Amino acid sequence: MEYMSQEGYDKLVAELHQLESVELPQVREAIAEARDKGDLSENFEYHAAKREQSRLLGRIRFKQKVLENARVIDMSRLGSDSVGLLSKVEITNLNNNSRMTYTIASPHEANLREGKISIKSPIAQALLNKKVGDVVEVRVPAGLLKLRIESIQL
Repeated sequence: MEYMSQEGYDKLVAELHQLESVELPQVREAIAEARDKGDLSENFEYHAAKREQSRLLGRIRFKQKVLENARVIDMSRLGSDSVGLLSKVEITNLNNNSRMTYTIASPHEANLREGKISIKSPIAQALLNKKVGDVVEVRVPAGLLKLRIESIQL
């Protein structure tokens, strides 16, 4: 079961709709065009279009499976006293005194550019169920981080 925000769920539904209603028909059209060109055994366009169709169908199946197992979290039932899924956490890296703000998100919603880290990441795992003022140590590829939780919001 995958827990996610309503925003993340809606985004996945839109992606799936785009794949099924726009991209897949385009690929099927490309296959039909390539098929009309004759000998399929040496037809590069045909084989490329078939590979693309296979890749698209795989992505569609994956997104359908994720949506099948998705559960949207009711934000009104979440507390902001400790770090959990969909918490916006401001932390200070005690090694260099830099401040960062991350939102703990489902793996399908994680996007570092938007400040969303996966709940399965080492930093998020270390922060889970901690409270404001707690200091956690996290082993990351760059070494050991000491992080202090400054604030937690929803």
